[in-house]
Amino acid sequence: MALIWLIAGVVLIAAEVLSGDFVLLMIGSAALAGAGAEFAFGNVFVSSAVFALVALGLITVARPWLKRRMHGEHIRDNVAALTGARATVTSTVDRAGGRIKLNGSDWSARAFDETEVLEPGTIVTVVEISGATAVVMSERL
Repeated sequence: MALIWLIAGVVLIAAEVLSGDFVLLMIGSAALAGAGAEFAFGNVFVSSAVFALVALGLITVARPWLKRRMHGEHIRDNVAALTGARATVTSTVDRAGGRIKLNGSDWSARAFDETEVLEPGTIVTVVEISGATAVVMSERL
C-alpha cells in the first residue's frame, strides 16, 4: 500500500507542472506523507488519516502563503491599479473636466469635490476611474 501512496504522490507532484495552481503539489505532498505513515505503521487507517490531515493543512495554510509569495498580491484590473495613484495636473481640473499626467500618460480628469479647482502643477490622487476619466482630489489638506 505504501507503494501506491508513493506513486500517487510523485504523479500528482509531476502533474503540478501543468497546472501551476499548487493544489496538486499539496495533495501530492500529502500522499507522500501518507506513504511514509503506511511504511512506518503499516495501517491503512493511520496513513489515510495522515494524508487527510496533511492535505487539509497544506491546502488551507501553506498554499495561500505560497501563492502570495510566488505571484504577489492580485490586482483585479488596470482600473483598480490606478486607484490611489498620484498624478500631476497639466490643464486646470474642475467639475467639468481637465487633464492630468498619470503614469506617464495624459488623462482626462474631473475633480472629486465639485467646488474645487485644481491648477496646473498640483499633485492629485486618483479616487476612481469613471469610464475614461480619472476622478481626482488634491493631496493638500
